[in-house]
Amino acid sequence: MTVLRPIEAPFVAPGLSGVAVRDRLKNLTTADEQVLRLVGAHLGALASGDLKTRCADGLEHDNRTWAARKRELTGLSSSRWAGAITKASHDQWALARRCQAAHIADLEAAIATIRHRLSLPVGEKGTRKAPGGYRSRPEWHAKSRRLGVLEDRLQREKADQQAGIVRGGKRLARTRHNLDAAGLTEDEWRQKWEAERWFLAADGESGKRYGNETIRITPDGEVSIRLPASLAHLANTPHGRYVLTARVAFAHRGTEWRDRVEANRAVAYRIHLDVDRGRWYITASWQIPPAPAVHLSAALAAGVIAVDTNADHLAAWRLDVHGNPIGNPRRFPFDLSGNAGHRDAQVRHALTRLLNWARTCGVKAIAIEDLDFATEKTREKHGRRKRFRHLISGMPTGKLRARLTAMAEATGIAIIATDPAYTSKWGAQHWQAPLTSNKRTPTRHDAAAVAIGRRALGHPIRRRTAPPPAHQSDEQGHRTAQARPGTRGREEPRPRISGPRTRSAQPGYGQNAGNQNAQHRSERSTEHVQLMLSP
Repeated sequence: MTVLRPIEAPFVAPGLSGVAVRDRLKNLTTADEQVLRLVGAHLGALASGDLKTRCADGLEHDNRTWAARKRELTGLSSSRWAGAITKASHDQWALARRCQAAHIADLEAAIATIRHRLSLPVGEKGTRKAPGGYRSRPEWHAKSRRLGVLEDRLQREKADQQAGIVRGGKRLARTRHNLDAAGLTEDEWRQKWEAERWFLAADGESGKRYGNETIRITPDGEVSIRLPASLAHLANTPHGRYVLTARVAFAHRGTEWRDRVEANRAVAYRIHLDVDRGRWYITASWQIPPAPAVHLSAALAAGVIAVDTNADHLAAWRLDVHGNPIGNPRRFPFDLSGNAGHRDAQVRHALTRLLNWARTCGVKAIAIEDLDFATEKTREKHGRRKRFRHLISGMPTGKLRARLTAMAEATGIAIIATDPAYTSKWGAQHWQAPLTSNKRTPTRHDAAAVAIGRRALGHPIRRRTAPPPAHQSDEQGHRTAQARPGTRGREEPRPRISGPRTRSAQPGYGQNAGNQNAQHRSERSTEHVQLMLSP
């Protein structure tokens, strides 16, 4: 009997914990831009030196060394600028360490898989839990060479753990050696490089005026910057502050931002330059208290809209509280080609249409699979299945989950995360054919959406095979009933019945066949009522 992995229970996905909005700094004068460039370059140089010190400390870092770094930077800038720089360096180092550790784990897993397959005879078949040998001697030879490449790469990554971190990005640093392929001149690359290495970010402080003492924006949109000590002579207002001519009015969540700054609640700001467009932008961000968790039963009280995530579209179907599909399936396509901005806009457009449909239906919950393909798309795991590797690599699982959670919270719709195990397989097996009609032809993805919705609602996915027409009578009972939600093992395969496969009836079977009152009926038979009333 096939052993299935345990199915995790569905849960309500937590909402967002922070907000970030952006606006353009328009009508900046030449003096304003010059001040921003000088401040960004000065603080960027301090941030580069502090990051170098943080990388040198490594795992020996503690509060004492952090305080020493901050004291060293305070005299060159200010205490608040020093705190923002040291915190950014610490976060960047920790993020780089986590990413590098994940990359090393992927390399080690790939090396272990190749070594296992190389140790097996050529052509040996694998099992569900372990892959087999390679198909031919040429493939075995090619994989043996790839093993050496991966081992060398692993050694470099382990040795690079003690190296520093590139401020500005390793990709942009490597572009310097491939300017022709990138379509850039040396001056254009230098402008991008310097802009990425600037530091113009300030952490918010609750209780301070307008939520930030370093980069301050008043409720009417006036932007001012506290200049470092070495650039205090450029100030155009008292107390070493420089006021920009640009006015800021955040269109998205502007009312929420204004309420925070008027109440002197913490708001963090970041100023950056888009070199390609020649535009300055400012980003405001703040933390929000987590919303009270909605109980799963309350979220599913009006049914659910189940969504199956695919590489180029979202397949959705509405289900009632009993797990029955309502109406026709819906499809929300998106195109993930082009640059990052185009891809993000496509995902947001598809999710907006999905949420609008959910509001129109009156549904308060959207069920989606809890997908994570971070460790499932290597060639060593899936071998020759290139199309499948490209498919799962193209699915925007992380971006879609983050976007959907953030956008749904603003509309009051809960996101139910379900276990993705066997939803596509069981959906196509048990729901695609029954839901097909002359006017509706559901796809495999539509059937998977039904399976996802039923799992979120607590109903089993699989349907029992209907008996032959000769046995669909009340004599033996209808055998397509579903197991109740509390039944143990309802997601497991049916156990094999020992003995010969015959149609012979068991002893005592059918003893109540002539008594209709022994069947599951809502009322008693007329004959039985007459017998009870007779003297």
